[in-house]
Amino acid sequence: MATSAPAQSTSALDRFFHITERGSSIGTEVRGGIVTFVTMAYIVILNPLILSTEDVAGNVLPHGAVAAATALTAGVMTLLFGIITRLPFAFAAGLGINAFLAFSVVGQVTWPEAMALVVINGVVIVLLAATGLRKMIFDAVPVQLKIAITVGIGLFIAFIGFVNAGFVTSTHNDSPPVGLGVGGSVTTLATILFVVTILAGGILIALRVKGAILIALVGGTVIAAIANLIWPSGLFSFSGSIVGLPDLSLIGAVNFGFDLGKVSIVALVMIVFTLVFSNFFDAMGTMTGLAKEANLADEKGDFPRIKSALVVEGVGAIVGGGTSSSSATVFVESSAGIGEGARTGLATSVTGVLFLLAMFFTPLTSLVPGAVASAALVLVGAMMLSQIKNIDFSDFRVLLPVFMTVTVMPMTYSIANGIGAGFVTWVIVNAFSGKAKTIHPLLWVVAFGFVLYFARGPIEAAFGVA
Repeated sequence: MATSAPAQSTSALDRFFHITERGSSIGTEVRGGIVTFVTMAYIVILNPLILSTEDVAGNVLPHGAVAAATALTAGVMTLLFGIITRLPFAFAAGLGINAFLAFSVVGQVTWPEAMALVVINGVVIVLLAATGLRKMIFDAVPVQLKIAITVGIGLFIAFIGFVNAGFVTSTHNDSPPVGLGVGGSVTTLATILFVVTILAGGILIALRVKGAILIALVGGTVIAAIANLIWPSGLFSFSGSIVGLPDLSLIGAVNFGFDLGKVSIVALVMIVFTLVFSNFFDAMGTMTGLAKEANLADEKGDFPRIKSALVVEGVGAIVGGGTSSSSATVFVESSAGIGEGARTGLATSVTGVLFLLAMFFTPLTSLVPGAVASAALVLVGAMMLSQIKNIDFSDFRVLLPVFMTVTVMPMTYSIANGIGAGFVTWVIVNAFSGKAKTIHPLLWVVAFGFVLYFARGPIEAAFGVA
């Protein structure tokens, strides 16, 4: 763990969250919690858009109800996680899982049935965590891969920032598949604001200014508002209606009575299998990266209250399914608050309270332009890249798996894909280069599981699932 001579705690709140012990302060934690919320708030707007797909029965989830459920679930789970684990990791609907539900699952089952499968997935994860098996699998992962996961997540969230800001765009061609801005130019107001915010934040961080990321976010938002007054472009928008009672009608709207005449048991098992693997390893990778970035992990990658963290993360899937907002999991955007100095669950609690308030102030969650929030992700991604200095690349048995982990994450837009590529490569390269005895037995099992995960398309097709 991070070692330093802890100062004397000054209050019950300080002692409960280990604030002074971890070299932080109440002000820093509050600021970090606000920054994390600002960078995550987009999920309240985006999640309903993703979950707007018609299910097999032609039904669509109400947009307002999904937004309210998303904010409620994020608030409850983030508060719960912060209080139980005292870690600065915030929760919200996982983007990978909600996309899987919208674009793969509801073509076979109804939305209530899909959310029931998410609940089942959460129960499986909780059991794995409570029995210690999830921790055993976590411990079986080599330290080099854990560090690679941190670096990969940094590049991944930076890439998300570049894409969301329009700095990197699709060319709609086979080669090259992506390009710079529009027609190779960065000339739109959004991308210019994105660049300005990155540079301003970078200067503040380099000068070690406290609250650098928050200042950059607020400054970028103010610039966007001024620019929009001069050149109306929709870059900054704000409606007059800012308060409203949340629609919580989707809470409990799950259905475990699957129509086996329309979907087979095999299909349901494959869906749960994919959900568990995605949820399990996305969360594990994210927690590892965030703990390293917060300097709360030891040389093995362990961090305080890890078992509780893994159990609560599984509960997030149960709660997310039960509210029809999709599985709630640890968000990589928590790194923005960590980059601001957050080290304890107090910051997480602040983020949770803000999400609960967001149920009543949904329009305000979109106040910060996406280009500004995207800039924060790039800044934090750059900081997470520094962890790579702790890996010895002199052995190609280490270099190749690390390279696969770090590159596959952003290139496939999936933390789970990156982890899987790294695990499978590590096992195969070490097994066939004279180091088979050094591979933990569980790593063999996990690697085989990832082989099935990567081959799930043909497997599902063979059983009529896809």
